[in-house]
Amino acid sequence: MIASAALALSGWGSPLAVAHLVFAVGIVPLIFAAMMHFVPVLTRTGDIGLRMARLPTVAQSVGLVAVSGMQGWLPYGMVYFAAVCDLLAAGILLNWIASRVRKTLGSPHPGWRWYGVAIGCLILALGSILLIPFWPSYWRALRVFHLHLNTLGLVGLAALGTLPVLLPTALGKPDPEAASWLRRRLWLVASGALLIATGAVIAWPFAAPGAALVLVATLGLVGQWVRRFGITPLLRDGAAASLLCAVLGLLVALVAGLLHGAGMLPTRPSLLAWGAGFLLPLVTGALSQLLPVWRWPGPVTPERLSMRQKLAVTGAVRGGLFVGAAFALLAGRPLLGGGMVMAGLALFVIALAQAVRVQRPTR
Repeated sequence: MIASAALALSGWGSPLAVAHLVFAVGIVPLIFAAMMHFVPVLTRTGDIGLRMARLPTVAQSVGLVAVSGMQGWLPYGMVYFAAVCDLLAAGILLNWIASRVRKTLGSPHPGWRWYGVAIGCLILALGSILLIPFWPSYWRALRVFHLHLNTLGLVGLAALGTLPVLLPTALGKPDPEAASWLRRRLWLVASGALLIATGAVIAWPFAAPGAALVLVATLGLVGQWVRRFGITPLLRDGAAASLLCAVLGLLVALVAGLLHGAGMLPTRPSLLAWGAGFLLPLVTGALSQLLPVWRWPGPVTPERLSMRQKLAVTGAVRGGLFVGAAFALLAGRPLLGGGMVMAGLALFVIALAQAVRVQRPTR
């Protein structure tokens, strides 16, 4: 993620390879790992096995192959090979999620359905890329479909399926409305993502209803958080503030996408605004909460709390910088936006360097 941001701002490397560096090498493995962390919790079925735990690393290796093919370091045909491998990995993860749901004692938490639909979007997105060699005349339409199903289908559904559980966990307060929201809003966000992806291929007015559906669901989630927790606690906790900024960044990206479809914004600023305003606060906020748990699973320990505190301490400032960068990029100020992105990432790198130095006492 950090390397991709630096390369994008410097202009070095193929734009396609740089974009997939953050997505195929960074985001897809992280989403896989997050799903494999939450699904056992949602289904009350215990920890994952050692073999299954290697799946995110496999996906990351496959992503490196794809990026190397796009950059020209490997034959371009390796891109399609990587897409097939990722398709198999997605199928394995989807089958694993379904098997956990079947083993649930009682009813599973509705959040698992969001993960299943998100993986379904990834499978459709990868399938569209594999169709390009057979339908080369439709390569642009297939790539547009692939792009939107990844950004709003996989990432959007996985994020909105996790945030109603993750943000209350970050605050240490329950949200009794989370399960109800997840149960009621899945069809809104899923159908909205599909409408946006297909509408982007056909014409932007067809995508507008899809964006409206996602906007309604997302605004409802923000309103639910403000009513339940209050705005001050949301901004006081660094991890929660970063996650809240990610949702606000998603709203900005949806509006920017509509303006882009209407011909009022070019492609690059709207895509960069999605990355800066939504993806960066989402990933840094999620890692602030999850990395300490992954490093020290089990009961809460002082070391875990210390690591979490160091990661989250600048979360609100980082989130503000990332959302501000999105507005700057949309306003045609790439230097300002790029500077804000690098400042936010620098704060996260410093926090991460301090957090990983936390160790258990020797006695």
